Amino acid sequence: MNQTIRFSVSMEEQLVAALDEMADKRGYSCRSEAVRDAIRSQLVRDEWDESGSVVGVITLLYDHHTHGLSERLTQIQHQAEPCIISTTHIHLDTNMCLELVAVRGDAATIRTLADRLRSLKGVKHGGLSGTSTGIRLP
Repeated sequence: MNQTIRFSVSMEEQLVAALDEMADKRGYSCRSEAVRDAIRSQLVRDEWDESGSVVGVITLLYDHHTHGLSERLTQIQHQAEPCIISTTHIHLDTNMCLELVAVRGDAATIRTLADRLRSLKGVKHGGLSGTSTGIRLP
């Protein structure tokens, strides 16, 4: 079991007030949990910056009536098959679809894939939500 170590941090009064407000708004039970979460978030960003093995979800909102778009999305995803873990296709209404593409692999490769998919004509919005595989995260 990991041992919890106590240490002190000095910061300006306004920053402590902002931390307390953020922690309360997000439902943290204490400052320590908020600080731990902030540190973990930075560690995940660092993993993505170092182009290590990461996981994430690419979200795509698009009009499926756009000529050739569904075929192009499928083609690009098949070409990127080693990175793609799973896809979920959701019909939002008679025109709009939401596609969730779970990915795992090199951060730079995943960013390139997300850019290729969201730049296609007919994609109304695309996003990439990245996280860690958990291997390097304490």
